[in-house]
Amino acid sequence: MINNAPQVSALTRVNSPSNITKNAPPAGEKFLRFQLGEEGIALLPLNIIKQVMQVSVAEILTVPQMPACVLGIYNWRGEMLWIVDIGKFMGFPNLATGGVENLMAIAIQVQDQYLGLVVQQINDIELHDVNQVNMPSLGLFSPEILPYLQGYLIGANKEVLMVLNGDAIAQAPLWQLNR
Repeated sequence: MINNAPQVSALTRVNSPSNITKNAPPAGEKFLRFQLGEEGIALLPLNIIKQVMQVSVAEILTVPQMPACVLGIYNWRGEMLWIVDIGKFMGFPNLATGGVENLMAIAIQVQDQYLGLVVQQINDIELHDVNQVNMPSLGLFSPEILPYLQGYLIGANKEVLMVLNGDAIAQAPLWQLNR
């Protein structure tokens, strides 16, 4: 019996344009979304994040004569990790640490420098098109925040999402003065 169906190899099926578009990774970059204070929503690129963890307040060693945003140092993977209230650093109210046993921290790496950023709440991992990032302006953001912003996005619920610049945060003059 002769089959009139066209001969299709497995390679043709795998590489057909309809299959490629269905299996293509979504366009954009992944960001970790978290809270800065009560109203601030921030994004950090996932590629600089090494770990998201709970840090016991009792295990943070305070360091005298440090800025208020620096909570202290923490033993992370056998290394000293500076723990910073990133909200306070950027001009938001202090993170409520009184009576709290654990804090949420994001360990970031920029070049060979590690920094632990303590945040109020971690929300989710989101995919965003970096071409949609708007340039920050002084009318929209305070002067304390501007040097550490890559830009901002407008979220699905019309909220402003601050896209933080990990390089600028890790290279902030404050860390250079207090090393």
